[in-house]
Amino acid sequence: MAVTKLHHEFHKIDLNAPGWQLPEGYAPDSGALELIISGSLDTDNKQGSRTRILRFPPGFATFKPIVHDYWEEVFMLEGDMTVGADENGEGGSSFEGYTYAVRPPGAWHGPFRSVNGCYLLESHYYDPA
Repeated sequence: MAVTKLHHEFHKIDLNAPGWQLPEGYAPDSGALELIISGSLDTDNKQGSRTRILRFPPGFATFKPIVHDYWEEVFMLEGDMTVGADENGEGGSSFEGYTYAVRPPGAWHGPFRSVNGCYLLESHYYDPA
């Protein structure tokens, strides 16, 4: 498989810069935004890898679990998130910044909610063919 990321030495990421966009699968009014910082993921051809920062605003919530066919590694940089709430936003396990998850393809996860908002550093990738 071809390398899908360019070589980048340490460089500043401006979290207030333009380039944030609605992540695939999130409602336009959810307030969720992503900033792709490296690579690209081709979900149609099931190849590639990307690293992104995902931002959830205060009061963010999803109400159904999700699943995808690629690996996902998530490191919470700051904020709070409750994972595994029900469709009413109740229950689940609460976490704060400097927490990590790794999910193989096909792993159901969520729903999610955040009281104060959060920033997540995520890597998504397919197993090499």
